[in-house]
Amino acid sequence: MKLVSGNSNRPLADAIAAYLELPLTKCVVRRFADMEIFVEVQDNVRGEDVFIIQSTSFPANDHMMELLIIIDALRRASARRITAVVPYFGYARQDRKPGPRTPISAKLVANLITRAGADRVMTLDLHAGQIQGFFDIPTDNLFAAPVMMRDVREQFGAKNTMVVSPDVGGVVRARGYAKRIGAPLAIVDKRRERAGESEVMNIIGDVKGKTCVLVDDIVDSGGTLCNAADALLEKGATDVSAYITHGVLSGGAVARIASSNLKQLVVTDSIQATEAVRVSRNIRVLSIAPLIGEAIGRTAAEKSVSSLFH
Repeated sequence: MKLVSGNSNRPLADAIAAYLELPLTKCVVRRFADMEIFVEVQDNVRGEDVFIIQSTSFPANDHMMELLIIIDALRRASARRITAVVPYFGYARQDRKPGPRTPISAKLVANLITRAGADRVMTLDLHAGQIQGFFDIPTDNLFAAPVMMRDVREQFGAKNTMVVSPDVGGVVRARGYAKRIGAPLAIVDKRRERAGESEVMNIIGDVKGKTCVLVDDIVDSGGTLCNAADALLEKGATDVSAYITHGVLSGGAVARIASSNLKQLVVTDSIQATEAVRVSRNIRVLSIAPLIGEAIGRTAAEKSVSSLFH
């Protein structure tokens, strides 16, 4: 088994390699003067089971091209099997046509990864589970729930804690989290007028006197979480925290969250934390390296991955 890392999240790749007690394969990813990407794998991978660790986070297009070119380099180097480990699948929000003459970019990206030569894909908390069906190769969608709910139990315990979905679309995910810790469930009903803006309309469930834990897959601008926290506190919640898998946190999101009523925002390291995130007073990062490392090890050994989440 070989591990290869692109440039999107080298600290996560190093942590996964440390968990598996394997060195990262020497791989040079550099750019020409015109920013064209060049890849050279410097170790022999012929006949090897190779795992490429590369999130398609900001800048998404550069990191996507890195992934595709690394896959091509490994295929031409006669790797036996190539698994694209994409902790954050960046185009997952474009999983359907929201209007006429719009693309389904998640399907396009799935086709690109497949055609480049990947034999299987491993990712974490896809925005929509059906994206697995966009791939014509085996796809493992891992869940950050065990890592996050362990932290919730340590921080708050199950008593007097309520899991909250920030929108109706995330109810299935939130219900799964609530079931894990034996907590009740509430839902924030919101209406989104335009992309990047949300208006909280109503809280479904009695949150009075509860410690509320918002759970979701992606936090981008942070507007939804901040509005939801305000609405929950208005309905009598004692405090509000948020556990989100992928901390995209674009634009002024970190400052918005720092000045909000959120007690804390907890994200995973599926996306490499910026300096602003690292020094923020109310943002904390959990490592999913052991989870992904264990899944990689089980895949290489042809063992069950799904049993990780039972």
